[in-house]
Amino acid sequence: MKVVLKVKVNKLGETGDVIEVASGYARNYLIPQGKALEANKRNLKLFEDYKRVAQKKQEQEKKLAEEIAHKIEHASCTIVMQARDDQLYGAVTNADIAKALQQEGIQVDKKDILLEEPIKALGVYQIPVKLHPEVKQQVKVWVVKE
Repeated sequence: MKVVLKVKVNKLGETGDVIEVASGYARNYLIPQGKALEANKRNLKLFEDYKRVAQKKQEQEKKLAEEIAHKIEHASCTIVMQARDDQLYGAVTNADIAKALQQEGIQVDKKDILLEEPIKALGVYQIPVKLHPEVKQQVKVWVVKE
């Protein structure tokens, strides 16, 4: 049975591939799970429309991410922490950085801030932020003593 994959399926194919699978596998697993459509004229046309809408949405998300990246490029956030010498009491996490960016008027999810490990010392740091699979930007973070 020929099917069109709606999503990537491991060891089978990528989104949009027209593949031949056993009819039981298609009827009992792929189609009910919403991972594939039967490859007939109507479904192929439907999938082309779906793909076009998804591509347009992806372009809009990328454009929005680029606008946010431009804002982040010119932003610098300061985080005030209690410290002794150069060591902090506690640590600066990606949630703290997201909150500082929000105070600057930039909305970023804390999961998008790629902080390898929490910051435990005073200083200036360049932290990468992944806004979109194709858009990354560095944010300058100042960690200063209270």
